[in-house]
Amino acid sequence: MTASVRRPLSAAVVVSLLASGLFVSAAHAQQPAQTPAPVSNPPAAPATAPAPAVSSGAVTPPAGYVIGPEDVLSVVVWREKDLSVDVVVRPDGRITLPLINEVVAAGLTPDQLKDRLKEGLGRFVEDPNVTVGVKQINSLKVFITGLVSKPGVFPLTSSMTVLQLISLAGGLNEFADSKKIVIMRTDNGVQRALNFNYQDVRKGKNLKQNIELQAGDTVIVP
Repeated sequence: MTASVRRPLSAAVVVSLLASGLFVSAAHAQQPAQTPAPVSNPPAAPATAPAPAVSSGAVTPPAGYVIGPEDVLSVVVWREKDLSVDVVVRPDGRITLPLINEVVAAGLTPDQLKDRLKEGLGRFVEDPNVTVGVKQINSLKVFITGLVSKPGVFPLTSSMTVLQLISLAGGLNEFADSKKIVIMRTDNGVQRALNFNYQDVRKGKNLKQNIELQAGDTVIVP
C-alpha cells in the first residue's frame, strides 16, 4: 500500500479557513493536552516530643503551694500509659506509683515532686518525661465554728482574710459576740490565739487584725 502524501494547503485555502475560524480550531486540536505540573507537598516538620498533658480536671494551685495529705495528684509519664495515674496523698504524706512504689510527696511543690519522680523512674525508663498536676487541693483548709450561719470546713485555695471567711460562713448570728472572735493558729507546733474585733473592722478601725488566714487556722465565734 502506498502511503498518502499530505500536500500543503494553498494560500487561498488558508485565508478561507482563517476567516471561518476552522483553521484555529484545528490547530488547537492538534496540540497535545497539557496536564498541570504536580504540586509537591512541603516537607513535614520534624516531630518533637511534646510535654505530657496533665489529665483533665487539674486545678491551678495558689502561689507557694506545697503538697499535703489528702491532695489528689495527676502523674503523667509521656508514652507510658501504665505509669500515668491519679493518686491521693496518704496521711503519712506518701504516694504509691508503679515501678518506684512509695514516694514522699507532702511538703514538696509539684515541680519538686516531678524531679523526684523523674529520678526514680530513670532507673527503669530512658529519659522519662513526667508532669505532676493537682486535681484537688484537700490539704489547705480553714475552720470556723460557733455562732455563724454555716460553721464548718472551707478550702483555702487562694488568699482569704478572717472577714472573708465569716462572709463565706453566712455571717454572724444575732447573738454572736462579734467583739471577741478568736483565731487559733499553730506555728511550729505552738498554738496561739489571735483576737479579732468584727465591729472595729466593719467600721474601718484596726484593720491589721483582719489577717490573711493560713491552712489549719480555726476561727471561733463565741
